[in-house]
Amino acid sequence: MQIIKLRDEYIKLGQALKAAGLVESGVEAKIVITEGEVKVNGQTETQRGKKLHGGDVVSYNGEEIKIEE
Repeated sequence: MQIIKLRDEYIKLGQALKAAGLVESGVEAKIVITEGEVKVNGQTETQRGKKLHGGDVVSYNGEEIKIEE
């Protein structure tokens, strides 16, 4: 599980996927999110701009990212 430390109040889902290196670009992030391949806290999420806060867990392609404050 990768950890992303928040620098601000939140990070957007697409940015988190890029920061963790799970996608190459914002375009790729948009595609995998809109196709329903990404889960946030166990729920499928289709909004690229979904705000993630401390404690949220993102799952994609067998990898997990935990957001920490």
